[in-house]
This record gives sequence, C-alpha cells and structure tokens, in this order.
Amino acid sequence: MKHRIWAAAALAFALPACALGETVFGGEVTAGNTQVIAAPYGGVVEQVSVRAGDSVKIGDPIAVVETTRTYAMTDGTVSGVFASEGDSADGIKERYGALVYIEPINRFTLDCSTEKAYNSSENRYIHIGETVYLSCTKDGSHQGRGMVTAIDKEDESKFTVEVTGGEFYMGETVNIFRSEDYASASRIGRGTVGRTAPVAVTGEGSVLKMHVRAGDKVERGELLFETVTGTLDGLYAPDTQVVADRAGVIASVDASNGTAVEKGAKIATIYPEDDIKVKMVISEADLQDVTVGAQADIEFNWDADSGRRFAGVVSSISYMSEKAEEGSASSGANYVAYIDFEPDETVRIGMTVVVYVH
Repeated sequence: MKHRIWAAAALAFALPACALGETVFGGEVTAGNTQVIAAPYGGVVEQVSVRAGDSVKIGDPIAVVETTRTYAMTDGTVSGVFASEGDSADGIKERYGALVYIEPINRFTLDCSTEKAYNSSENRYIHIGETVYLSCTKDGSHQGRGMVTAIDKEDESKFTVEVTGGEFYMGETVNIFRSEDYASASRIGRGTVGRTAPVAVTGEGSVLKMHVRAGDKVERGELLFETVTGTLDGLYAPDTQVVADRAGVIASVDASNGTAVEKGAKIATIYPEDDIKVKMVISEADLQDVTVGAQADIEFNWDADSGRRFAGVVSSISYMSEKAEEGSASSGANYVAYIDFEPDETVRIGMTVVVYVH
C-alpha cells in the first residue's frame, strides 16, 4: 500500500504506518546554509540584476558597483603611466606624484610681464582666457597666437600665456599683442618661451582599470582610469560587475541601486545548489527507525501522482530535541534530520515532500 502525506507548510511529523520496512515522514526542501555575495571593493551600487528567489549559475550577473572615473583634462600625449591595475592610487601618487602624466598638445607656455606693454592703463589690465597674438622680438619671423591662462595673485603684472598656434624656440623672447595685426598700441607685454608642464593626473583608493598606455594620444574628456574605495586583493582587479561564484537560489538581496557599500559588504546571499536538502522532523518514538547513512526515497507532494521519486541519504540527525508545536498530534521530544539528494530544475526551496526511509 502506498503511503502519501500532503504536508502543510509546517513540517509534518512521522506517520505511524509503514510498509516493506519503510518509515514515512513529512519533510520540506531547505538549504543547508547560505553564502554571502560580497562587494569586491567599495563604491556605489549602480545596478542590481537579481531578486530573492531567482536561480543563478556561476558567472551570472548579480550587481554592478560603480567606480570613480577619471578623465583627461587636456588634449595631449600620455607621457607616463605609473599605476597598474590593483595598485593603491595614494601609494603611486606619493612615489611618482601622479598616476598618469599628459604632455599637452600645446607644447609652449610663456612667462610674461606687462613691463614692456604699450603705455596705457588698459594694456596693463590682463584678462584670463583672452586670446593674444605673439611675435618674436628678434625679427618678427616667428608669429602665433595664445591664450592667457593665469595671472600671478601676488603680482598682477605677471601672467602666463599658453601658445595655441605657431612655432617658437625654447627661451625665445616674444612680444604679446591684443590686436591680430600686431599694432604697437595693443602690446600688453613680453614673455619668454618655456615648456608647458605635463599635467599630473591623480586619483584616490585603488586602481581598478587602466584605459591608457604611455604614448597614447588622448582628447580632453577621454577616460584614463577607474578607481574604487578601499584596497584590492593583491594585484587582482575584478570587473565592475559582481557575479555569482556558485550556482544556487538567491536567498536575499541586501543592496539596492544607489546604496554605498564598503569592500566586503553583503550585496546578496545565495542558497548553494549543491547544498539543497530535505529537512524532516522525527518524533522520539520514531528515532530508532532513522539512522545516519540510511537510504531514503523522496516524493514531492505536487508530483505525487507521477510516481517519480528522488534517491537520498540521511546525512545528519540533531542531538538536541525541538519542542513540539502547540496543538501538534506529537508529544515528547522531536529531532531534526537532513537528507542529501540531487535536485533537478523542478525543485524549489519550501516544497513539501514525503520521505520513505528504508
């Protein structure tokens, strides 16, 4: 005679009937443990890709943790890359002054003064950002244009011009004009040609990803590197996407879009696929019929009419009793046993089952 128990959501206790040496129990599919999916570094959660109850495989996306992106501040050539993925940005900055250096496309800068300006009040009032026209003092054969980029805060007669067009020699003396026709009355000063200083680009935290190499041509606004808060493990730099490192079922999602997380913070928990078990409660009277290592057949209540059963093995029995639920038909001590089995894609945590222990 086939025994069948339609177990409720709460675990049923052992049935008194048995056939062919079988003892029948009600049980429920559960997870032996949970595993944390943690943030590999600090940042802001940009996107969560899963919900509680989702089934995931190894490598499936869980979330994206946003990085701090650093962009080129000027057009030019990357002349030095001192940082590598996984490095401490602060350590690289302390040692080399910057993570990356860029030599601006405008190679020359003039250190200027209004001392040789045409004698007028307006010519001694310099405007940051204004376009000026340049001509060498020797014979006027070298001409070009530039832009005022700085005025000395302590001495306003001194200012800096970045050469934006034309060719000049290092150390060459140049007159500076407001008028494109180099009219003497528009001369606002004189300067000496020098090299435009490389632009030092710094960052904080740890370097996750480098996007440039020495010698690369870059444009203003181009992505140079990405950093994250906290330290990375050795020189290992993970991707911005956090993925499942075990197959299983998402037990909980512990971070949402916009959540700031530190390294190691819980993003989600997972019930590992290889640790799905059946939990059943055994009364003290039936404890003698169940032993660790005993064979068991598992029949799912939703699929009972198919006659399909899963083979399992009793893997553990608690040594401490659980109190019987109020109103339960059972009396005395109850113990919890777990059965290992190989689930398939139809198995869900929380499903009720009938267990036949041999």
